[in-house]
Amino acid sequence: MIDQTWRKSSRSGSDAQCVELAVTERVAGVRDTKNRDGGTLVFGVRAFSAFLTEVKNTRV
Repeated sequence: MIDQTWRKSSRSGSDAQCVELAVTERVAGVRDTKNRDGGTLVFGVRAFSAFLTEVKNTRV
C-alpha cells in the first residue's frame, strides 16, 4: 500500500477531518490525512466495493 497513490476524499472539509484512499487491483486502503503514520485500514476490493454501495444506498 505504501507505494500506491493516495487520494484525499472529495467530501473532506478544510477543518482537517479528512480521509485518504488508495486502491490496487486487490485491496483498498483508508487512512487519516492528519495522521498518515497512524495506521491504515485495508479491505479486499470486493468488500470495499460492497461497503461503498451500501453507504451510497443508505438514507440518513
